[in-house]
Amino acid sequence: MAGTVNWQTSGVKVVRAHSIQSAMLGPTGMGRATAFDFAGTGGRETWIGAVTLQPGWKTGAHHHGRHEVAVYVVKGRGQIRWGERLEFASEVNPGDFAYFAPYVPHQELNLSNDATLDFVVVRSDNERIAIDLDVVPAEQSGKS
Repeated sequence: MAGTVNWQTSGVKVVRAHSIQSAMLGPTGMGRATAFDFAGTGGRETWIGAVTLQPGWKTGAHHHGRHEVAVYVVKGRGQIRWGERLEFASEVNPGDFAYFAPYVPHQELNLSNDATLDFVVVRSDNERIAIDLDVVPAEQSGKS
């Protein structure tokens, strides 16, 4: 097999930080930058990228259909809420990982008023599925 594949051009892809930084800060308080996806950057079955939430911002309630999601917190102090009414919550900090099973309604919040929340996201999603939900959040009783 090694004789038929050019590993120099086909084995590893590197995306430099400067090439994705401009996408990180959007006007909505959330920035998303794709490092690898199905559109030619190397991820046939995954979406891998970075997400930044501005101070005090939160995502809308959503899920990713049949796809699994994992996040790694790089910087900041956040909270993940999940459940039919976002009734469960867990604080996340740098070094923490979180996993979302398929179809789980969830939301990410930046708990800081003066620093961004930065995390790396890996999704088993080559379709970029994000389904927004109209959810009235419950009071937070199930914190972990």
